[in-house]
Formats: sequence, structure tokens, C-alpha cells
Amino acid sequence: MLERITAMMALLLLADLPACGVRTSFAAGPKVLLLLDEKDPRIAFAARELQSALEARGHAVSRAPLAQMPEDGMHTCILLGTEKDPATRGQGVAAPASLKPEGFSLRKAVAGGKEIYLAIGADSAGAMYGGLELAEIVRCSGLEGFRSVDQNPYMPLRGIKFNCPLDERTPTYHAHTGDAQQKNVLVMWDLGFWTACIDDLARCRYNCLSLWNLHPFPSMVRVPGYEDAALDNVQSTTQTLKMTMDEKIAFWRKVMQHAKDRNVDVYVVTWNIFVHGADGKYGLTDRFDNPVTTDYFRKSVKQMFLTYPHLAGIGLTAGENMPRMTAAQKETWAFDTYGRGLLDAAAAQPGRKMTLIHRQHQTGTQEIAKTFKELIAHPDIGFFLSFKYAQAHALSSTRQPFCDGYVKALGDLKTIWTLRNDSNYYFRWGAPDFVREFIRSIPREVSKGFYYGSDGHVWGREFMSTEPQTPRQPELSKHWYHWMLWGRLGYDPELPNARLTLILAARFPEVPAQDLFTAWQEASMIYPVTTGFHWGALDFQWYIEGCLSKPGPAGTRSGFHDVNRFITLGTHPGTDNVSIPDYVAAVSGGNAPRGTTPLQTSQRLHGHADKALAILDKFPKVTDDELRWTLGDIRAMACLGKYYAHKIRGATELALHRKNQDQAHRDAAIRELTQAAQCWERYTATALSQYANPVLLNRVGLCDWRALTAEVWKDVEIAGGPARGER
Repeated sequence: MLERITAMMALLLLADLPACGVRTSFAAGPKVLLLLDEKDPRIAFAARELQSALEARGHAVSRAPLAQMPEDGMHTCILLGTEKDPATRGQGVAAPASLKPEGFSLRKAVAGGKEIYLAIGADSAGAMYGGLELAEIVRCSGLEGFRSVDQNPYMPLRGIKFNCPLDERTPTYHAHTGDAQQKNVLVMWDLGFWTACIDDLARCRYNCLSLWNLHPFPSMVRVPGYEDAALDNVQSTTQTLKMTMDEKIAFWRKVMQHAKDRNVDVYVVTWNIFVHGADGKYGLTDRFDNPVTTDYFRKSVKQMFLTYPHLAGIGLTAGENMPRMTAAQKETWAFDTYGRGLLDAAAAQPGRKMTLIHRQHQTGTQEIAKTFKELIAHPDIGFFLSFKYAQAHALSSTRQPFCDGYVKALGDLKTIWTLRNDSNYYFRWGAPDFVREFIRSIPREVSKGFYYGSDGHVWGREFMSTEPQTPRQPELSKHWYHWMLWGRLGYDPELPNARLTLILAARFPEVPAQDLFTAWQEASMIYPVTTGFHWGALDFQWYIEGCLSKPGPAGTRSGFHDVNRFITLGTHPGTDNVSIPDYVAAVSGGNAPRGTTPLQTSQRLHGHADKALAILDKFPKVTDDELRWTLGDIRAMACLGKYYAHKIRGATELALHRKNQDQAHRDAAIRELTQAAQCWERYTATALSQYANPVLLNRVGLCDWRALTAEVWKDVEIAGGPARGER
């Protein structure tokens, strides 16, 4: 009921906005006194955000300790604190609900002529989130938009998966063959980047930053007995940054301290067995039966915790580079290295809480639990499994069936879901209804939470814009709406669309916010509708923004997915989509297909794209650069949707022609594929107006929109139409 009331009030507030957005200047409001414990960095961060929002609304703001509630002279007071703070009690307000860790309550009281607003957290993290919530309300609607609310996190852990290329010598997965990896090595050693990134994570309610690297130890620690494995300096493909190991350690300590100050736990996650940067030193190899390698890994894991007091945990993948090993051998090696390394660290630092994340990857769940039972039983060590919930493409279907057997085998263990986005690298994506349903569909009873991110892209600083900022914009800032949706809806999936629309109105006042919200969501749905129909499960098997994969999965020399591959490739098993061969077999046999047919999928894509384009065509010319780029991205995604809509229809018509030799189907195929090619040209023209291309991608290779245009037109020839130059 409370969520419905909140949504209704937000809609009423939105209705009061001018047609082109919110006001950009405000009359002076009453003075506001913020009361807080300035020594708590989380609450102090929220207070700064709140003060900025209040001042933008015309309020004069001052700050004081919690205990200094004024008797008079200050009309409006805002208290930020925890439910344990005496000042947050006894203000004549309803008691907070039963708050869980990181939960908060917002309350309002009127006493002695003063309005008193309270953001009360279960802990300092909850107080921070409550303060950030109040800051957002003020930014969108002013204090008059305040409503009492109680919130607890839906998912306890809400993280990002960040592939972290520390050095050319210590790369992230799987090698430094992509532009995103190569161009972001030095960014990983930019403290300003990380502080901005972590602040954004806190605003979006993320509480976990997982840094993924094949073999991070040479770039992060000096291991006793293996001191020469530590790497001085940072090498990229273009330059070397002079940096001693002591300076590197000091750097990552600062990053982790800032993360702690924003309630963000830092984890380091590896694949195994890799020894990049240390290969050959001390006899180190990537063989599991090398006792030197086993000893080195065990001591490296221990040293990570001894070196970094704010490191929350470490994660491992067993099976990525473990050829010719049985499941038992993999788990024995993992325990002898990572497991014993954590036990050593726990023995050296009794009482310190630390976590091991074990990815369930090519090894059975019960085999893992049996091998790691000593660690699982340790009172100071948290143990969680992790599973690739949606393969490589979360943007495919709200239902993902791949974990069904895994969930049954978990027993008493909890899991962290890896949510992979190896679909959307270029364009600003945002479909809140999809994200909300996706998160609600995750089996919550076995969930510790999730981390969301990519293997084929590094979310460092953007490098593809034709109008780059100086310094280059952080990807999390460029794609702020995308990342906000997964974090905020992971914390509270009841967050209403009306609030999101208010956020857009406050950020982009030049266009009607409701129209922008709708166009953005409609265009973004191109990704799951297309990939749910044309399902290449792994990152090297399908990349929607280029209609591309590795050559093998595509069946073409270039890796382009031509009309033949659109006929043969199957559909996502979590959808009710009917594949083209099954559809042709059904209708040719006089049967009604069961599920969403290819023709209906084509119509869905047309519907999403046409709605977005119709709204965009009504918008005036805008002056704000970010809004202009956002509208360009929405248009590009919509044009891409038109391409796939025509291509799926054309592939279906071609398959029907091949089955029954009906010329009408062949003519329809040629017509649809010709229109698809024209839409592809509109897509690439729109995209190239904002982005550099070609780009070398880590998992599928070179994505060259101009070169792929010739492949797109070949689809017409495959259907029996004229060559491009003969039209």
C-alpha cells in the first residue's frame, strides 16, 4: 500500500511540472539545519549530497552535531543518524519499522514551531541511504515531496563485476586483445576515477565492488619468499607509469578505504590457474601439480588480507585454465591454495571477518562443499558460491532457467549471482520494467545477492565518443541510468517508475520527462527481445550491437550473423519464443505454433522501435550535450530494432520459401531483407555520428560497422535478390 501511495504522489508531483521539465531556479526557501555525526564518513557523504540538493532548491543550509537541536530560530531541521542515536528518538514520530542492516526510515514531525525531518538508519549505511533518498526527493520535488517511508534491502549484496586490467603483464580476462582493456590500464591507477566511481556506487545503493583479474598478485602484493614476483611500475601498450610496489599498495589501500567510507566492500576475483607477470620466476608455472605454484598461491592469498585491512574477500574460479584435471583435483588445488590461504590469514588476524567466493564453474556444488567444509565451518570466514545466472546476456529474458539444478543442489549454502552484460557496450540503455521483473524472478531464498557487469568490456573511462570530455568520462557516469537501475532496483524493486521519471525530469528539463522515460524504455527493449529470440549464450557467440560473434558460432568468415544463421540459431530457453525451423515445420504441417512466433517477435520489435522513434521525432532540438547524446543513443537502439525486426521476418519468409518453394515467400524475404539493410544503414549512420568505429572487442574481435554493411546487403543475395550494385 505504501508503495502505491508513493507512486501516486510522485505522479501528482510530476503532473505539476512544466511541460518541458522541472524549474531550473527556485525562490529562497526556509533555512535548514542538518544535524549529524560528522565523524561518520557515510553519513557525512549523504549530508553533502543533501546539502547540495537543498541549496539548489534555494535553502540556506548549516550543519551541527546531532546533540545540538536548537530551541528556536531554525524553522526546519533534518536529522541523519541511526536508530541507536538518542537524538533520533523522542521526536514525536512513529518508531521505525523493523529495520535490517542497511535499512532506513524517513519520518517527519512538527514540534515547537519547527519542522523536523529524520533519516533513521539501522546502521550508518542505512542512515547514508536514507540521507541519499531524502536528497533525491529534494532534488526532484523539494521538501514538499517528502513522505514517510520504511525500506530494507531486497538483495543483501548488490555489486558490480568490474574486469580490472592492472597491467599488460597482469591482464583481465582473457588477454589484452580488446580496446577497452588496453585503453584502461592506466585508468586503474587513477585515484580520482575510483573515488568518483565508488561515490556513484553508493548513490545507486551498490555495496560491493568486485575486481576481476586473471592473476592480480604481482601488481598488488609483495609475497614473502616470492618478493621478486612483485612488479614495479605499470605498463600499458603506450606508456609506463613509474610506481613502486609500496606506492601501489598505498594506492589500493586508499581505494579500499574510500570504498569502506561509502559502504562498498571490495573483493578481488580471479580465474585459475594463471601466473601472468610471474611465470618462470622461482619455477612458477600454471600446472596444478607444481608444489611451488601451490605454495605461492597460498601465500599470495594470505598476503592480500595482511596487506589490505579493508579487503572484504577474495573470489576464485576453478576450471578456466585447468586442463586434464578431474573435479576432485580442481577442488583440492583450490582449497590448498585459496582455502588454506584464507585460513592462514584468519589465524594471523583472529576476529577479522573475511569472505571466500567460490564460483561454481565446471565443478559440482557438493564437491565444493565437501572439500571446503573446514573453511565453511570457520566462524570468521564467510563462504558463498557464485553462479553465472544468465550466461553472458542478462539482457535477454526476465526468466533464466540455467540455475534450476544448481539451486536444488545448494543445500544450506547461499549464492551470489553473476549477472553478465555482454550485450550493451556502446549505447545508454535503460528499461526499468525489464530490470524490475528480472530481479524479482531471481530465486531469492538462496540468494546472498548479485554482481552485475561484463567480461568483454572494461567499465573504466569511455574511449569511443567522437566528442570526448577531458578527462574522459567514466563509463559509470555515461551509463548512469543503466547502472542506477540495477543497483536501486536490487535494493528496492518497488521503486516506482514515477520516481524514475522525476529523476529524468530533474536531469533533463528540456524535454517532457514522461516521453523521455517511455522512449528510452521502448528502445532499450530491443536488446532482450532480439537476444531472447536469437540466442548465443556466451559472449563470443553473440554481440547484438554488431550482429556479430566469433566466426565459428556464426558460420561465416567474418563472424557476421547472416540470414542463414538467423534461421538456424535457437531461442532462449527461458522464453516461449518459437524458433524459425519449428515455426516453419508447424505451419507447413497445418499446426498452430505454441508460443511467440518469429512473426510476432518481429512485430514486437517494430512496436518498441516505432514508439521510441515517434516520441523522438516530436522532441525539439536540445542544447544540453548529455541529453543530445542520450537521444542519439535511443535513436540508434530503435534503428537497430527496426533492422532486427525486418531481418527476423525476412529470415522466416526465406525459410518458408525453402520449405514450400512458394515465390511469394521469396519475394517477401527479399523485400524484408532489403528494408533491414536500409535500417542497418540508418543505425550505423546514427551511431557513427557519436562514436568511433571500428572497435576491437575482447570476445568477438573487430566490430566494424562500415565493413559489416556489405555483409548486411549480402543477405538480400542469399534470399535470391539482386547484388547491391545491381539495384
